[in-house]
This record gives sequence, C-alpha cells and structure tokens, in this order.
Amino acid sequence: MGWEALGQWGADAARVEPLTGGVANDVWRVRVGGRLAVARLGTRDDADLAWETGLLVHLDRAGLTVPTPIPTEDGRLFADGLVVMPYLEGEPPRTQADWRRVAGTLRELHRLTQGWPQRPGWRSSTDLVQAETGTRIDLGAMPPEGVARCRAAWARLSGRRTSVVHGDPNPGNVRMTADQVALIDWDESHVDVPDLDLVLPGNAAGLDAVAHDTAAQASAAWEAAVCWGDDYALKRLAEVRAL
Repeated sequence: MGWEALGQWGADAARVEPLTGGVANDVWRVRVGGRLAVARLGTRDDADLAWETGLLVHLDRAGLTVPTPIPTEDGRLFADGLVVMPYLEGEPPRTQADWRRVAGTLRELHRLTQGWPQRPGWRSSTDLVQAETGTRIDLGAMPPEGVARCRAAWARLSGRRTSVVHGDPNPGNVRMTADQVALIDWDESHVDVPDLDLVLPGNAAGLDAVAHDTAAQASAAWEAAVCWGDDYALKRLAEVRAL
C-alpha cells in the first residue's frame, strides 16, 4: 500500500519532509493530528512489527523515554508496514558524563526485559555459534576463517543471561535533554547478551577489562556478520582476533 497507509492516522495526516539516517526504511517527518511526528515505512512483516511496537509500549509504561507508536484512528500500532512515532527532541551524547547516563538507560532497558521472547526470525549472537542464518545474517556468505573467528568471539558469551538489547546505541540513536535520555531507532533490537549494548565510548558502562574485551570482540563480530559485503564489515572483522 505504501505511503497511502498514512491516511489511516487521519484525513489530515501528511508527509512533510524526508529524514536521513535510515538504511532499511523510508523515514519522513509527518504531521498527524496537527502535531509533528516521524513515520517509518519498511518491509518488516506484521509479526516483527508487533514485537517491536509491543516492546516500545512496555518500555514507555515502565518509564523509559522511547518513540512509543502513535495509534491509527482504529487503534492499531502499525498498518501496512507503516509505524508513526512522536518526534523526540534532544541532542546526541557528547561528554563522558553523557555516555554514563546512556549506559544507565541501557541497563534499565536490560532489567525491564529479562526473559523477553526473541524477535521473530532473529538469532542471538550465542545462537550463531551453531546456527548459519538469522534475519540479515548469513554466515555462509562469509569466508570460513572469518566465521570461525566470529563464532569464537560469540562463544565467550555463552551461558550469560539475556534481555532485549537496543542493538545500535550510537550517538545518532540517542536524544538527550537535561531531564531524560531517549533511545530511538529500534530496528536492530532483539534478545541477546546485555553487554553487547555496553561497548560505549570511554568504557562509560564501567565494564571490567575482561568483560569489556569479551563484549567488544562479540560486538565487532556481530556487526561484521550483519553488514557483510561492504567495507565497514571488513573493518569490523579485522578487529576480531584471529584464532
């Protein structure tokens, strides 16, 4: 249906201008009910969108600042691949103190989602020690030596508790004010080992040396596998130690 689906948020709903930064989605600033919002149109199926939007509602009710979906006129959280969310104000983290606040927010996310079901079709990093594929990851496309290095990095996380991880807490996905830390762009969120979210600038999460090294290696391996086929993936794989 495409952008025609925006009409399900009201007769006056309209696109205003495209936003940059999306890779897998078409993202626009829109006007819905007389206020500015953000709309994301992608190819995720209904099960995937139900998982993501349900997670955001849960986190909002628990007190985290997230882009909680704005319902359609008949109360649905998404329609025909389209999700509409509030526009969250704020700046990216810049200082070490900012990143420590981000770490605290991520830890609260992990606390609130222990035991959460896996995103449909996804695999955790530790699943991929055995599995070949999961969502956008296809280890069969990578060189065997690279797969072995990635699996060795992920195996170090085996047996850890899991929760939802944001999956991409880079500066562009954080909006900070004096009063709150908002996490946006939940496209990469899934269930995994929490430390993967905590490889932050300056080790702002305060991981000990072994935990930080383990998480950093596993994170580099994950990004190499997810992005395989471009220069960034090669750069990340080069950071994963040889066996």
